[in-house]
Amino acid sequence: MVPFAQLCRLWTRGHYKMKLLPHALFLCLALALAWADHHEPHKKDGRDHGRDHGRDHDRGRDNDHGHGHERVRDRCKGIEMDAVAVNEEGIPYFFKEDYLFKGFHGKAELANESFAELDDHHHLGHVDAAFRMHYEDDPNHHDRMFFFLDHKVFAYYQHKLEVGYPKNISEVFPGIPDHLDAAVECPKSECGEDSVIFFKKNEIFHFYVKNKTVDERDFRSMPNCTSAFRFMEHYYCFHGHKFSKFDPKTGEVHGKYPKEARKYFMRCSKFDDDDHEERERCSRVHLDAITSDDAGNIYAFRGHHYIRKDEGNDTLKADTIENAFKELHSEVDAVFSYDGHLYMIKDDQLFVYRVGEPHTHLDGYPKPVQEELGIKGPIEAAFVCEDHHIAHIIKDRHMYDVDLKATPRTAGNKRPISIMKKVDGAMCGPGGVKVFRGNHYYHFESPKLFVAARALPEQHRISLELFGCDH
Repeated sequence: MVPFAQLCRLWTRGHYKMKLLPHALFLCLALALAWADHHEPHKKDGRDHGRDHGRDHDRGRDNDHGHGHERVRDRCKGIEMDAVAVNEEGIPYFFKEDYLFKGFHGKAELANESFAELDDHHHLGHVDAAFRMHYEDDPNHHDRMFFFLDHKVFAYYQHKLEVGYPKNISEVFPGIPDHLDAAVECPKSECGEDSVIFFKKNEIFHFYVKNKTVDERDFRSMPNCTSAFRFMEHYYCFHGHKFSKFDPKTGEVHGKYPKEARKYFMRCSKFDDDDHEERERCSRVHLDAITSDDAGNIYAFRGHHYIRKDEGNDTLKADTIENAFKELHSEVDAVFSYDGHLYMIKDDQLFVYRVGEPHTHLDGYPKPVQEELGIKGPIEAAFVCEDHHIAHIIKDRHMYDVDLKATPRTAGNKRPISIMKKVDGAMCGPGGVKVFRGNHYYHFESPKLFVAARALPEQHRISLELFGCDH
């Protein structure tokens, strides 16, 4: 069957020579609107509703007074994601209709900019489910990202479509139905065998990769998942804009769920001003900056909020940056502590606060980072080790040293950082340097050993090991 858009192109091209192009285009547009209304794709839905009620109510595309596209592009409006998968670098990809949200914040982009071939099969509708297979025992599919659209499955390796794809789901995953709601990988260490869990309404299928057999389960305590993914060795079922953490073998949900996805998996500052501590302690969104003061108290910054953790106890305080550092407003790039002051960098400006309750903003600031530290902003991270006066500045995969007692200050001793493409934050204390990237931090005994390292040391979870989150 010739796709409708192609038919219109042929038809209007034929009418061009007859000087009837305006009329042809008008008629083609009218027919396209009628065709789209009649063929509106199905909606993934919850436990009590079918898949044939249309997607307009969920996505707000045509029913939101003409502003549907803007709503789709704003993850903080409470939209229900169609699929979630983690890429090769551990960055979550959230899919909604034709759009893709990369990571935990930032604007939407068209999914075909990263996965062009999905657009070639646009008539199939949105991405129903997605996951990344990371099983070395299956070399043909290892490190592939799989996307499911209606009855088809697409396999990508390093963002390139594998030869022969798309294929029918039944060909690659025999026994798994079409029109899925969600999918998530489950390795041998957590499920007994390397497997994939597929969700369709209240039906749960465990597909065992090695022998391609299927075990149907009954996860009674779980809601129907509209998307699901594995992150930091935990399993999350998204339903609407809420989520529940579940056991992949039994489907049991423990703890106080569901929770609001915008609190933990997205950087949304203004939809909810309650419970800063719980949200910031357990958020999966990466930190923007972190430091510890002379007393060992930790200050961690994320978006519009910050956490203070006092040395020697488990007391945490969370608040808005606007409230504690009103001159900064939000979105700190880097911060370091020196001589009883917090040096806070935002874009190309340096703000300095005297540590105390409240923190006091020094007169004359902000000043240009170039003027104060001898290097152009913005920068990725900065830290000063205990009893030292050297600020270590990280920018563009290099580390520089700035003598804070020198006048004027200059950034020298440039050294490459080979083990990380990007650093979110870093801080230094009696035990050495902690370097933060994504949801983990890495410990090095000194700045010198960090720069010289050729392999990453053991990962530590920020939410669990630094802030004591229990989920």
